[in-house]
Amino acid sequence: MAWLLVIVAGILETGFAVCLKLSHGFTRLWPTVAFASFALGSFGLLTLSLKKLDVGPAYAVWTGIGAAGTAIYGMIFLGDLVSTLKIVSISLVIIGVIGLQLSGSAH
Repeated sequence: MAWLLVIVAGILETGFAVCLKLSHGFTRLWPTVAFASFALGSFGLLTLSLKKLDVGPAYAVWTGIGAAGTAIYGMIFLGDLVSTLKIVSISLVIIGVIGLQLSGSAH
């Protein structure tokens, strides 16, 4: 269950990163509100998961999901550059996240 919380927290991290961009420096109300909501949810779930998981692997999985998710979202919806190197690099991040999740760091 703790790993599921980390995964959902990582997805919410993607949401807060995207909303941070869309807020244009916190000058747009609704993206700013969404940023705050996603950030609180993400940090809250990560905090709950750390009651059962080691901090290193949990944090790495959380940030990996957020980074890969944000990059993928940017390429699909925000017109970010798509390149072979970027796709390979994101794939390596995802493989690393899976490896850390499988490491079984539960207490």
